[in-house]
Amino acid sequence: FFFFASHTTIDAIQYSFIPPAHPSPNAIILTTMKFSLLAAAALCGSTVNAEIYFKEQFNDDAWKDRWTVSSDWKSKSELGEWTNTAGKFYADESDKGIQTSQDARFYGLSAAMTKAFNSSDKKDLVIQYSVKHEQKIDCGGAYIKLMPGGDKFEATKFGGDTPYAVMFGPDICGQTKRTHVIFHCDKKEDNLLVKKDVGCETDQLSHLYTLVLRPDNTFEVFVDNKSVRSGKLDEEFDFLPAKEIKDPDQSKPEDWVDVREIPDPEDVKPEGYDDIPEEIPDPDATKPDDWDDEDDGEWEAPMMDNPEFQGPWSPKMIPNPAYKGPWEHPMIANPEYSYDDNMYAVCKDGCTHVGFELWQVKSGTIFDDIIITDSLEEAQKFAEETFFKKKEGEKAMFDEAEKKRREEEEAAMADEDDFDMDDMDMMGDEF
Repeated sequence: FFFFASHTTIDAIQYSFIPPAHPSPNAIILTTMKFSLLAAAALCGSTVNAEIYFKEQFNDDAWKDRWTVSSDWKSKSELGEWTNTAGKFYADESDKGIQTSQDARFYGLSAAMTKAFNSSDKKDLVIQYSVKHEQKIDCGGAYIKLMPGGDKFEATKFGGDTPYAVMFGPDICGQTKRTHVIFHCDKKEDNLLVKKDVGCETDQLSHLYTLVLRPDNTFEVFVDNKSVRSGKLDEEFDFLPAKEIKDPDQSKPEDWVDVREIPDPEDVKPEGYDDIPEEIPDPDATKPDDWDDEDDGEWEAPMMDNPEFQGPWSPKMIPNPAYKGPWEHPMIANPEYSYDDNMYAVCKDGCTHVGFELWQVKSGTIFDDIIITDSLEEAQKFAEETFFKKKEGEKAMFDEAEKKRREEEEAAMADEDDFDMDDMDMMGDEF
């Protein structure tokens, strides 16, 4: 069977092929999940023409030669160290990633891409990698950046001020839990953040983040192969000026009445209203029997709020007969507006480097299985060989560790209860 590629997200299907020994080799198992048809096609589509610009799995010691620490970005005391590990929970201990290892530190690391990606080729840009917050992160970034620079890129100085083309990935701090999607806009000389937040995963397991930027000026974000946001660049980002602006030649008429209510001219303040005191002596209070006027002075009843006092007088309000409603500024077409066919061209001069530039209050995040390509199908294929291959094994080990942790906590609580009961018994014996 085959599929027609589409960017439309539908309730669809994970395809699981039955082994050849079975009579129906093309049988499928249907499950319900939000899935892009284009992503589904990746599981059985062709990747013949795919170009891979960068791929990294961190499974050999030579990863340190491929990546450069931002040693000149911050002082040594401010920079945290990267470690190469599979972490606490894994399917294969030899399948490693890189992990932040020191709390309250900056982390800077970059690598040259195998081949520069240039937007002028009018190809899809696909960035994909996995993130595992096994430390129960409370505050810290985990996003990846794609940068221009070529031979002029200063890897040891790579940091927060380094120009970038794309910033993508999760960022968590307190109640803020989002997946950054930021594209550079040359015309505005600014980095544009997606208008509506894209959520991110917050548990301790690995999750796969995929971004697709297309030359038709659309984008799509996947988390664990599920499409979580897609749209047009001009609608989801501020690439373009507003289509309409307020008419500069128009202003609210001086006689325009937008006051909804006015004081009632016939409402008059009652005579003696201002003579009503705010407090009065408590009529129910009585002088104590032991009160001595000679020693204590003349007794006075305590004061209480006067129930008849209603505060400063003001006339009641009535509908304004001259009210016209809020004035709306007339809009006109913005003479500076024009559609930009090249919004997608964030790498017009070529993107040559990839990197992490982070601050983490609580360290322990593991990054792995990075791929930059022009084919979502190729990225999906790589995900099947890496992320999805080890996902279930990692979850099983995590669940077992959590079960053991809970059992140990329950046992410790039981010991504390027994200790408290023993203390109570000893106290009873003393009395």
